[in-house]
Amino acid sequence: MKADSPGSLEALRSEIAKFEHPEVRVKIFHEGVGGVNESDVYLASASDATIIGFNVRAEGKVREQADREHVDVRYYTVIYQVLEEIEQALRGLLKPVYEEAVLGTAEVRAVIKVPKVGNVAGSYVTSGTILRGAKARLLRDGTVIAANLTVDSLRRFKDDAREVAEGYECGIGLGYQDVKEGDTIEVFEMREKPR
Repeated sequence: MKADSPGSLEALRSEIAKFEHPEVRVKIFHEGVGGVNESDVYLASASDATIIGFNVRAEGKVREQADREHVDVRYYTVIYQVLEEIEQALRGLLKPVYEEAVLGTAEVRAVIKVPKVGNVAGSYVTSGTILRGAKARLLRDGTVIAANLTVDSLRRFKDDAREVAEGYECGIGLGYQDVKEGDTIEVFEMREKPR
């Protein structure tokens, strides 16, 4: 980290120190006042680090050296831009966290045997929406009988449907044969949770 004055450097250091997360952190290898020089580029290259220049620049040969060494040198004139980019970079290092969102549930009211397809669940949508292609699980008396299923086919009467809303009847093909009357089909999707 290089800055135009000791005051700027201190302000940057204190603001960057506020970034706290148990999985990722910011480590400052070196800081100084003045333009970006060759030794800064060598240190950044050896440390696999990014050089932050606040109101300073790398000139001629130093810029060429940074290109040869594949060192990322970033220049800023506003402290909030520095902090915003560091925060975005830290978020990018975090592994995404997914949470399950239930889209809808349907009660199996009849099992329909379809030649060449197998059993299809004649169902009534009790909540939300059933979507073709969505992930699903089959529950019997509150216990998961089959997980990791997919709504392979979805029909309203004789027509294919993309989705069926609450209060309507439909035929749901899960590609799973052990479906019984009274079972519940729960349809869900995994959504990325903001960190």
